[in-house]
Amino acid sequence: MFNTAVTTAEFDQAYQIVQGTFASGTTKSKEWRRRQLKRAWWMIEDNKTRICNALYIDLHKHYQEAYIGDCANIQADILRTLKKLDEWTKDERPEKSDPLNFVGRATVRKEPLGVTLIIGAWNFPVSLLLQPMAAAIAAGCAVILKPSDVVCATQDVLMEIIPQYMDQDAIRCISAGPQEMGYILEHRFDHIFYTGSPNIAKIIHAAAAKHLTPVTLELGGQCPAIVAESANLDLAAKHIAVTKFMNAGQVCLNVNHVLVHPSVRERLVADLIRYFDTFLGGKADNAEHYTHIINQRNFDRLDNLLQQTSGKIVYGGQRDRQSLYFAPTIITGVKPGDSLLSEELFGPILPIIDADFDTALSRTRSGEHPLAIYAFTTQESEKARILNETQSGGVTFNDCGLHIAARDVPFGGVGNSGHGRYHGPHGILTFSHLRTHINAVPSWLEGLLAARYPPYSVQKAHKMMAPVTPPFDRDGNDTTFAHSKWAFGVGILALSVLFVTRYQIIAFGSKWLK
Repeated sequence: MFNTAVTTAEFDQAYQIVQGTFASGTTKSKEWRRRQLKRAWWMIEDNKTRICNALYIDLHKHYQEAYIGDCANIQADILRTLKKLDEWTKDERPEKSDPLNFVGRATVRKEPLGVTLIIGAWNFPVSLLLQPMAAAIAAGCAVILKPSDVVCATQDVLMEIIPQYMDQDAIRCISAGPQEMGYILEHRFDHIFYTGSPNIAKIIHAAAAKHLTPVTLELGGQCPAIVAESANLDLAAKHIAVTKFMNAGQVCLNVNHVLVHPSVRERLVADLIRYFDTFLGGKADNAEHYTHIINQRNFDRLDNLLQQTSGKIVYGGQRDRQSLYFAPTIITGVKPGDSLLSEELFGPILPIIDADFDTALSRTRSGEHPLAIYAFTTQESEKARILNETQSGGVTFNDCGLHIAARDVPFGGVGNSGHGRYHGPHGILTFSHLRTHINAVPSWLEGLLAARYPPYSVQKAHKMMAPVTPPFDRDGNDTTFAHSKWAFGVGILALSVLFVTRYQIIAFGSKWLK
């Protein structure tokens, strides 16, 4: 068992070893990165049964949810990263039409930030730890991993297998609770990646700020589902219900509440009830394939919110504190200010709120920016208004959570739902510093650049950056003027080419005369 937290001496030793390994340049090697990614793939493959069993112990999570959410998706991500590693990490050459970029061969390198601390979450304790780990490795970083200590069985598995498969000199896994984390966060890291709640994120962000350490915060928020009058109600109910069912609603992208047009509310609720019955196996109480609440503290939180609501339970409500079973529960008649809208639910309670489309937009704008918005509508104008009049980490139309599954697109929040992003190439960029380097212009161009040297004068200033007439007036209206800095740049480039050509002709002539 690895429930014993790391001591200060043990952490200091691990920290120094990982720092030294990164300083040695070991992790920058593409060969090292590929080997570690491949070993991570096999680590999951060889231990997927143990991982899924541990998730059942911790969360009563069925094999299907555990395998897809915490094993197969990471393996797919690793394989994609291996395939695209050279492309996603290659140097980039900026626009060559700029003379300095062209002559100086300006280049942008993707360099690893350094030693990164990755703090996992308990709802998907393997995926939310190892997916960012894979991105950090691909970027060339060294890593200290901190699994969630809330899921003891899963933490035990991770603490055992990570040292067996990964390079311990560069990738360390530590067990730590809140007390130990206070000490750990006193240390300087080159990046901190945290998945969890906004309240803990504020503590981590404050600790990182003391060292000016960049952070990625993957949080959550009260993600709404907006069901418009034109929606396909059967599909809307099916997609909302399965999202709420998965992991017993303990998902950052979960539908927190439904804003539905009053004219279709009764039909939507009837369809939701039908699908919940189907997913539970025909009104089965405590279905074996249904995930439970993580612990009694979270169970009591949900129970208290449910007891305080002024809404009406129209489905579910069964719950058992000893087994931590909490049935999918639909509440209608929920009004603004209700207990169920006071915080992110992160559970299987589904409040239904009457709201026409304008009201739904207004209520979504008035709160913190959610991690996702789910809009069910067949009207393109309403989709456009969702995108133009709200802010969120992502949007899925007529389904839930699909934007996170799209290949190579960024995933992350905005405002209270987090900042920073990862997945695919965006994960590598998160753990990378974009470092520009450029060569000095050839000595034979010094004559063209002589105006930059003191003593200064108006003439020299205008020679360096000639005054231009913009193609717009003071009110922002376009004009017919064609002069611009771009044209000036093209002129300088043309002069440079002419000068080079003349230089080559003179050099060739001198050589021929000899």
